[in-house]
This record gives sequence, C-alpha cells and structure tokens, in this order.
Amino acid sequence: MKNKRKDENYSVFLKHIEEDKNETSNFAKTLLILVLVVFVLVIIFVFSLNDEKTIEQLFGKDSFMSQKLIEFVESKSHRRKAEFGLPFMPRRQNILLLGVDSNGSDTDPWRGTRSDTIVLLNIDPNTRSVNAISVPRDSKVYLPAEYGVQKINAAHALGGIKLTKQTVEETLGVKIDRYIIVSDQAVSKLIDALGGVPIYVEKRMNYDDYSGGLHVNLNKGLNVLDGKNAIGYLRFRHDGLGDIGRTQRQQWFLRGLLEQIQTPQAIAKIPEMLNIATTYVKTDLSLYEMSQYAALAKSFDISKIEVATLPGGPNKKGAISYWILDPEKTQEVVNRLIYRYEPEATDKTFVAGIMYSPDKEKQAMQLKAELKELGFEVNCIGRGHLPHSQFVANSSAVSNEFFHWLKKKVPEIKHSQFVYDPNKFYCSDSDFVVILSGE
Repeated sequence: MKNKRKDENYSVFLKHIEEDKNETSNFAKTLLILVLVVFVLVIIFVFSLNDEKTIEQLFGKDSFMSQKLIEFVESKSHRRKAEFGLPFMPRRQNILLLGVDSNGSDTDPWRGTRSDTIVLLNIDPNTRSVNAISVPRDSKVYLPAEYGVQKINAAHALGGIKLTKQTVEETLGVKIDRYIIVSDQAVSKLIDALGGVPIYVEKRMNYDDYSGGLHVNLNKGLNVLDGKNAIGYLRFRHDGLGDIGRTQRQQWFLRGLLEQIQTPQAIAKIPEMLNIATTYVKTDLSLYEMSQYAALAKSFDISKIEVATLPGGPNKKGAISYWILDPEKTQEVVNRLIYRYEPEATDKTFVAGIMYSPDKEKQAMQLKAELKELGFEVNCIGRGHLPHSQFVANSSAVSNEFFHWLKKKVPEIKHSQFVYDPNKFYCSDSDFVVILSGE
C-alpha cells in the first residue's frame, strides 16, 4: 500500500515533468542562487582583510582596488564597525534573491527579463541563522496593478524589481527589506574562476540536446566539475525523478560550492570573482550593510540552515503549465521559516520513514534498526534512484533541534541536509523521512 501511494505521488509529478520535457532554455538561469552565495562569500574574504601587505599581494601594489581597500581598512569608521554587533539589524531581515534570464546578447539584463530563480532569505542576527524559501517560477499568482493572473516569474519582466517585491509581499504576507539580482552568465564563470567544484555524481549521466546546446557526459563517482560540466550536471533531468531529482542536485551542488569557496586556495581568486560579481550582480544593499552581513555570515552553521519550496502541485490550463500553491501549507512554510514560529511541544513519538538508493540497502537496514532501538516506529521504507542524502521534516512538530539531537544518535544522517516539506512527497504518513543516497 505504501509503495502504491508513493507511485501515485510520483505519477502526478512525472506527468508534469513530461509536459515540460521539450523545454531547452538555459538551465543556468534556474541556478543563479549559486552566484549569490559566491558573491556573499567573496565579500566575507574582502572584509576579513586587515593587512596592507596582504591586500597589495592580492590586488597589486598600486592598483585602484588596493588603494580603496587600504583606505577602507584604515578608516576609523570601519575599525569601529567591522565586527558584527547591535544596533545593526536588531530584527530579522528578509532578502529577496532573484536570478534573471537573458533577452539576448548586448541587452540590459535588469530590464524586461524574467526572474526564473526566486528565493526568499530570512536572516536572524540574534541567533545568527538563516532560512531559505524557494518560490517555484511557475507559481500562479495575482500580479498587482493591471497585470492580473500570471506566473510569478513574469513580474520582473513586466515591472522590474518593484513589481516583483510587491507580488512576493502580497502573495506571502511578508515585508521584503532588501534585494539582490544576478544575471544568468555568471554561474559557469564563477565556477571556472574557482578552478572547479568537487562533486560526487550519483549516476552515469549521458545526454545530448543539440537544439538547446546541452551536452552532458559525466561518469558516476567523484568529479571536479568546471563551469561547462557543472551546468550539464545541474541541468540534467532525464531520469525517473525529473525536476525533483534536478532540484536535489542543485542543493547538493550548493553544498559543494560552499565548501570549495571556504578553502584557503579560493583567496587568490578574489580579484577575478569580484570582477564577475561587479558585472553580474545588482543590489540595494549598502557597503556598510554588506560588510555587516559578511561579518555575520562567518558565524553561520551551514548544517542548521532550513530550506523549503513553496508547497503545491502542477496544473495545466490549455498550453500553460502552472504550479498551484497550497494556501494552508504555504502559510505553514512562511510561519516556520520567515516568522520563526516554534514547533509546539509534544510528547508524541515521531513516526519515521526511510528511502534509499540501491547501493545503500545495508545502511538503510542498519538505520531502521537504530531508529527502532531509539523508540521510533518506521512505517515506510522504500528504494529508489535518489540523488543525495536529506533529512525531510513532514510534520511542523519536527524541529531543527530534534534533527541535531538525532544526528548525535544516528551517524548515518550526520551529513544530511534539512528540508521542510509539508507536501509529504515521500512517505506521506511519516513525521520525518531519512533519504540515504550519494556520498
């Protein structure tokens, strides 16, 4: 019965995937959040520089960049404000991250372009934590003014950042404090500037789309992906999970990118990455705000980040495919990740589910035994081609604190990513699901 229910869930999503199968638009535009992460981390490195000699070695002794950075480091105002602390941002802040597509060569990327990556970040300076909500680009929403019902990614094309902010605010009932926008040319450029990103590719990937300019030829195992191959890995969706698996690969790649950008070797790449960020990033953050976010970001624990995608389901009206948001579940996600509602205390014992890739059966059986020994019921266990390891909270009562407690008890989930999913795609009767796959 469990497998039948899971198959029915798959069929709904796979039907939607099949409708979009011939789409050959540049997949990089759906991954521009990676550029934003690199941009912020570059700022972290820059604002950690406090030595004139180091600055001159990196940027040149008499260069314009060196002069400006030395002036900034030596200024009394910088020395007074360099470390994070109140009164900067005493309250939580919402930052809207947009990745826009291209209208062709030599065009303004900030005008008339769709925002095909939409992420709302909630940053809490007191707890030094960050949550992220991905907004599906095909979400059916009402655009303010005369535009009416549209896909949400049309807002930027029709009314720029002003209309996009207003649409997100009215749809989710939140206030957006700042925004960051990037164009779609930066992903591969930044990856090449870093010298590639080590990624465990979970399966053999071989696919050619000559009309769309996509050629994927990757072997299973550890690969150091350059810009071109990274885009191929991130665009690949020709397997049983389609867009679902592709989204999970994006999350896994982001983890690898974060680890790579934090290595000492990345420091030498700062000038090149700064040039890329300057060209392809637009924001209303001031220099001072960026410096404070940079100082704050140093203390972020990546393992504690909560991520979610606005819940809903696919629907097609004529030739147009929409993602129809579930109002109640969407409000659950907003309450938890934006308004930081604490899960209600409960003495209920959570029910667990386990999903695993074919090469992880032994670990899955061991995990099942460990969970039962801890007193949890395991009511769902299944095998599938799953990209990477995740800890999926289906119930709002499953907190991040519970996840970190469980990681100490169960080594198999130590490196899992935390995902909140009230849609309950895997194991609908379980409070949480552990996905074992990849490395």
